[in-house]
Amino acid sequence: MDVEALTRLLQETAQRHGAFEAVAPPHDWWDWYAAYMVSRQHGSSPEESVNDANRYLAEVKQVVIPAM
Repeated sequence: MDVEALTRLLQETAQRHGAFEAVAPPHDWWDWYAAYMVSRQHGSSPEESVNDANRYLAEVKQVVIPAM
């Protein structure tokens, strides 16, 4: 991946993380970023990658979004 592609992926990841960040308990942002970016690099859509990152945080890091 070149610098420009990585820059675009990081920007996308930051934008998608905002919704999680707004409702999630304290967590390390890099865990969510890493899960999202790996999912995207494996061909998942942005929406699928959000779900993958959320699931990773819940299952591996025990960071769960409270029910609304």
